[in-house]
Amino acid sequence: MTNDNSQSVAILGAGAWGTALANLAAANGHQVRVWSRWGEETLEAVLEDAQIILSAISMKGVRDVAAQVKSLPVSPETIFVTATKGLEPETTCTPSQIWQSAFPDNAVVVLSGPNLSKEIEMELPAATVVASNIFTAAQAVQLVFSSNRFRVYTNPDPVGVELGGTLKNVIAIAAGVCDGLQLGTNAKAGLVTRGLTEMVRIGNFWGAKTETFYGLSGLGDLLATCNSPLSRNYQVGYQLAAGKTLEEVLSHLQGTAEGVNTCRVLMQRARQQNIPVPITEQVDRLLQGKITPQQALDELMLRDIKPEYHFEDGN
Repeated sequence: MTNDNSQSVAILGAGAWGTALANLAAANGHQVRVWSRWGEETLEAVLEDAQIILSAISMKGVRDVAAQVKSLPVSPETIFVTATKGLEPETTCTPSQIWQSAFPDNAVVVLSGPNLSKEIEMELPAATVVASNIFTAAQAVQLVFSSNRFRVYTNPDPVGVELGGTLKNVIAIAAGVCDGLQLGTNAKAGLVTRGLTEMVRIGNFWGAKTETFYGLSGLGDLLATCNSPLSRNYQVGYQLAAGKTLEEVLSHLQGTAEGVNTCRVLMQRARQQNIPVPITEQVDRLLQGKITPQQALDELMLRDIKPEYHFEDGN
């Protein structure tokens, strides 16, 4: 396919997600180069004249790769896109905050949504969100990846879009536990709904807009991850409920379950800021081996009864 508006796109990370995004851009006629730390090509060669640099590396590699990119010549016009979901343990920074601090003068766009890479590989229809403080940058990225099988929406709330994709991984672990214990549809509907409330509460503390969490990158991604055996985070919860240890589960998992690390970082931040996060707290205790899946459930069911909403303060 020829494309008169062809862009030069560099994808950092050759895992399932980076590869899926590379294929989408290439199918739209863009010039795509992919870098992997184990690949043949140097980072410098892949980044040469790149108009869009998309990072799809796992959370633990983000700061290191951002520093490597910073040591190379990058145009101030280049748009950075981050497609990583997670929080940095040492700083509690999100991936976009790391990229923006490394490149303060460049536009940074967050790409996140209900996007299980295996389904995108199979060319099944999907939708996602690209968010930035700079609307023209989000629009440019939207054009690169949009197709008749991948619908891309823009959003002006990058913090909310990024946190939606990050926080739902913790709730997905809880959903996996729920299914693993065979607790039924009612229990899971309750869990996922209260999980969304918890995501909104945390997001508001970090300056995210409530309505973003009811969109694709919040509720959409939450539904996909909490209901699919393809989700690594769901698998962690499901297998813990089957009696496996966390070490056993993670050693057999293909790829990274970012929710395990996110949960720990989130608890640290929630304690500092006094944010009530009952589901996250039980997932954290479960991951640390302090309680069994059944005990985690009992703790949530036996909490003080309360109103669903406090209308007077907008919650």
